Amino acid sequence: MPNAASTAAGSRLFTTNRQRLSQLLQPRSLAVLNANDVQPTNADGTRPHVQNADLYYLTGIRQEETLLVLAPDAFEPGHREILFLREPNEHLTTWEGHKLSQAEATRISGIRNVRWLSQFPTVFRQLMCEMDRVYLNSNEHPRATVQVESRDLRFIRQVQAEYPLHQYHRLAQLMHQLRVEKAPAEIELIRAASDLTGRGLRRVLKFVRPAVTEAEVQAEFAHEFTRHGGDFAYPPIIAAGANNCILHYIVNDRICRSGQLLLLDVAAAKDGYMSDLTRTIPVNGRFTRRQRQVYDAVLRVFREMVKRMIPGKTTRDLRRECEALITEECLELGLLTRAQVRRQDPDHPAVGAHFMHGVSHPIGLDVHDVTYNHYVIQPGWVLTCEPAIYIPKEGFGVRLENTVAITGNGPVDLMADLPLEADEIEEFMSRGRAGRRRRGAGK
Repeated sequence: MPNAASTAAGSRLFTTNRQRLSQLLQPRSLAVLNANDVQPTNADGTRPHVQNADLYYLTGIRQEETLLVLAPDAFEPGHREILFLREPNEHLTTWEGHKLSQAEATRISGIRNVRWLSQFPTVFRQLMCEMDRVYLNSNEHPRATVQVESRDLRFIRQVQAEYPLHQYHRLAQLMHQLRVEKAPAEIELIRAASDLTGRGLRRVLKFVRPAVTEAEVQAEFAHEFTRHGGDFAYPPIIAAGANNCILHYIVNDRICRSGQLLLLDVAAAKDGYMSDLTRTIPVNGRFTRRQRQVYDAVLRVFREMVKRMIPGKTTRDLRRECEALITEECLELGLLTRAQVRRQDPDHPAVGAHFMHGVSHPIGLDVHDVTYNHYVIQPGWVLTCEPAIYIPKEGFGVRLENTVAITGNGPVDLMADLPLEADEIEEFMSRGRAGRRRRGAGK
């Protein structure tokens, strides 16, 4: 599939996104969005650039030092949406490679007025003199820890110092409202990322065996994602044995041993959109009796929770429903007693010893996509479903997760074709063992 930003469909998507935002702005308003900074490492090193997801949502532009200005009520029609870019030159081409021309940026974004960054101060002052209100952006994800000042925050400080008499507004509130409800084209992009995740999973199911390392498993995913134009959606969690119970384990350096479970929280990103998947598989290809009991318990909760992911609820509602279901499974598994459940603090349920995280979060341009906890789930949302049971005393845990689209006709599991039942997992792993034996016999 071609890069979404290079197609006419991509341009239409970004144009529609800008139109939707413009309709939410108050009269005589101006909105400004900045690209993310290129992050430094040490000495003269830098990390690969990761674009501001809000800016990408509105333009499809991944290039650093990009700036978008929207002013729907501007007197000059050409000032109603303007994209500012770094001006290409011979030095940049030599050291960093190709930079977008104005015509290329127009094809990607659908914005006709594309200018160089050097022109921004003059145009911006003209618009500020004309407008009363200014919408500026910041990171308002409820779980974000903002320790590094972003390009947006520096811009906020500069603009408010130079223009103290304007009315300033939070753009993030509007972007959260827009981004959480996916257009059909966005859902197809998430589906494409989910399909690529599936390719990686099937490859790994045939690869895993005792004595491989977590790092080697990660490399198998990387091979499949990279060769098909994708990348990891987030740092992969490849956790063998007791590491199953470390929620955000990313060391990925241990040997996978027979009898252990291997938790795979790994998914692909493609064309800017993310997917999210977790599977828990037996390293030697066969679940033990106890592992199978816990796996099937989590799978029952997963199946039920997918059915319950319907419009009208919040993600907190889903978590409480999931906690109740997992509580019953933990009672059956002997992990909790009825007395513990009767005595529990409702704000700190007993099941928290075995299930301590949410069951669902929005996904899109970010893995934990932007929203507010009080938002009510609507058709067009895309959510994860990820119940789990962790048993540190027994040295393992099980988590299962798929990416699910919410519609007015019920939830649609975008990963429904991927192995999930315990028997399916064992069958895929058995094929891998048989294939290795055939290849070994042919040497």
